[in-house]
Amino acid sequence: MSARQALLRMQSDGLIVLPSPAHARGNVAKPREFTTASAPQEPITGSRRDLNDLRLELVVRRRDMLLWRELIARYHYLGYTPLTGARMHYLIYDGDRLLGAIGFGASAWKIGPRDQFIGWTPAQREQNLHLIVNNARFLLLPWVHVKYLASSVLALAARRMQQDWIERHHFRPVLLETFVDHRLYPGTCYKAANWLYVGDTQGRGKLDRQMLRNKPIKAIFLYPLAKDFRSQLTT
Repeated sequence: MSARQALLRMQSDGLIVLPSPAHARGNVAKPREFTTASAPQEPITGSRRDLNDLRLELVVRRRDMLLWRELIARYHYLGYTPLTGARMHYLIYDGDRLLGAIGFGASAWKIGPRDQFIGWTPAQREQNLHLIVNNARFLLLPWVHVKYLASSVLALAARRMQQDWIERHHFRPVLLETFVDHRLYPGTCYKAANWLYVGDTQGRGKLDRQMLRNKPIKAIFLYPLAKDFRSQLTT
């Protein structure tokens, strides 16, 4: 867990009070001009079976990281903010055709329906939370309209990221989580990829201590990566 993430979690639990960010937007990337690398392309249509070389490219090189950030900043409804904690970024391709981007980072500290689904104690959560990974960003580019592609990418990512996580972070995650904004998406692709809907968030931000509930309510989806994920998380 990063020092920043630990401090934010301590504040959310009421243990400390952090000063306001020096800039109003915190760590949100400053607006910038987009490059031709992310410019709109000709439509890509059809069905998943029409794609002969669907693959995830692990982001390692700086230029690929810049492209990943630019795609998310330009086309994802949440925009770009740095992922916290242990993290992994991928670009989605079919052959040499860029289709989108997906990213994984640290899991949320407290989520009632998720924690009830797992059945762990606060002490077990504190010890094992790193074994849960958050699918923080998932983007198919606006000109990509391929049936069943989204669920196929999610299935491919769930398989691929486990080994990559071991190689980069030296442990195997046992559960994936994500949050889907009800106002914008029904979560169909997660359901089709066998993710489990376990409930909704309460509309509170991570740092909300006044019970304001002024954030969008989101559906919580989980995807077990190990059959014994509960025993690993509650040990």
